[in-house]
Amino acid sequence: MFWLVFAIFLAACFAAGSTGGLFPPGEWYRKLNKPPWTPPDWVFPVTWTTLYLCMATAGARVALADGNAIAMAMWSLQIALNGLWTPVFFGLKKIKLGMVVLSVLWLSVALTMLALWQVDWIAGALFVPYLIWVSIAGALNLSVLRRNPDEV
Repeated sequence: MFWLVFAIFLAACFAAGSTGGLFPPGEWYRKLNKPPWTPPDWVFPVTWTTLYLCMATAGARVALADGNAIAMAMWSLQIALNGLWTPVFFGLKKIKLGMVVLSVLWLSVALTMLALWQVDWIAGALFVPYLIWVSIAGALNLSVLRRNPDEV
């Protein structure tokens, strides 16, 4: 049963992640003034694959546990917001709105981590790297916003 539930959560993760293929960074992003600490392009797919595996595992562990309603609702919210950022930032080229989405995503990831932790501490711990990565993404989005005031 766990593996079926895991596969469903993983499908949700990769559905959200598929927006990266629909809205790739492209020339617009390459021309933006970015901070020197911007991760190289290869880091993003490696990191997101790892995070999606952790997120799916956390979701599956808690989905099979009692008292999971809030954690599952929060997991659903964070994955929806996860899938929204890329179309806003890369598709619409709205850096400022992307920052808003990313801020709400960060809060939802933090609250999801806490809700998961209440049900299963391992599931909560599996969200720690995700919160760290979203924090880095937020810092990067903010830096790009500040360095490109004409592109908001």
